[in-house]
Amino acid sequence: MTAPLAGLLVADFSRVLAGPYCTMLLADLGATVVKVESPGGDDTRAWMPPTRDDTATYYLSINRNKRSVALDLRDPHDVALARELAARADIFVENFRPNGLTRFGLDYDAVCAANPSVVYASISGFGTGAGAALPGYDLIVQAVSGLMSLTGDPAGEGYRAGVAVFDVIAGLHAAIGILSALHHRRETGEGQHVEVNLLSSALSGLVNQTSAYIAGGVVPTRMGNAHLSLFPYEPLSTQDGELVVATGNDGQFRKLCAVLGVDALADDPRFARNRDRTAHRDALKPLLETALRKNTRAEWFRALTSAGVPCGPINSVADGVAFATELGLDPIVDVGGIPTTRNPIGLSRTPPRYDLPPPGLDEHGAELRAWLAQPFGSDISQSPGNA
Repeated sequence: MTAPLAGLLVADFSRVLAGPYCTMLLADLGATVVKVESPGGDDTRAWMPPTRDDTATYYLSINRNKRSVALDLRDPHDVALARELAARADIFVENFRPNGLTRFGLDYDAVCAANPSVVYASISGFGTGAGAALPGYDLIVQAVSGLMSLTGDPAGEGYRAGVAVFDVIAGLHAAIGILSALHHRRETGEGQHVEVNLLSSALSGLVNQTSAYIAGGVVPTRMGNAHLSLFPYEPLSTQDGELVVATGNDGQFRKLCAVLGVDALADDPRFARNRDRTAHRDALKPLLETALRKNTRAEWFRALTSAGVPCGPINSVADGVAFATELGLDPIVDVGGIPTTRNPIGLSRTPPRYDLPPPGLDEHGAELRAWLAQPFGSDISQSPGNA
């Protein structure tokens, strides 16, 4: 079964999260990804604990299906190998600071001059203009984008999200841009420069919150677990803890009231419509929680789910994986003895592949150097060590 991106070569000059996440998705879909690392290796190799067999689980999470070669860009010979790889690549991905690869002849203009059909993707923190010199750390972007002003207790300080959410979103945006550019190249033969920055991805990823200000003139603020535009759409107390209830429309609210045995609330003019419920949330919340405290989270989860009311317990990550397993989503895939998270994209004819575990530093260096020494046009899969 042929993978959708089989035959495409990715020169991956990225590190940490946004770029490696993007290139892992491309690798899962069949692209051959050559991960170029400095002699010291990707920073995330040292981001521990936790570890598995003394390897950082952070690194393992975003680097399967890749081949690693360590190149020292201070060494002219290694720079020549890097340029040769770039000249052969269908896709080039980098997240150096803007213009950081120019002195090595690996910037877009230089690579495009040698390889006009290349799709060259650059991921930066704040673009190539006035923000070019700013370091692109996800935490900084969470702060300056406004996300931290939205996260946490209304009376407390702002909190970051529990994951580097904008690195992930930027990686997804980069993958979408690359696939779009590949489609254009198929139609025209032309490559192009794909540019993504974390701040723009953040403002796009804040969706309705950004729109509240841009379109509505409203500056959103922290509301804890409450939702600006919906109620109930937050954790509510039960007999033994909290259950997230997420009613997105009036029909779901009516079903909620029926299951809780408080049907009259659905006809109360203060609560009948979503707009009314959000305006009177302080009055409605204790009425719902009084009913919910009669049973446990598990009991309400079963009853409400059966009635078509969206809800769910606040799980640990372990519980989340177990729940996905219970639902038959098979969230874990073993890749060369390393358990990793399944690619979330389902394709009926060309599903993601899981061929290579995350590589050790320079694990494929010898065969990749040998392949780069062969005439252009030779198949990397047939290079020594890969046959």
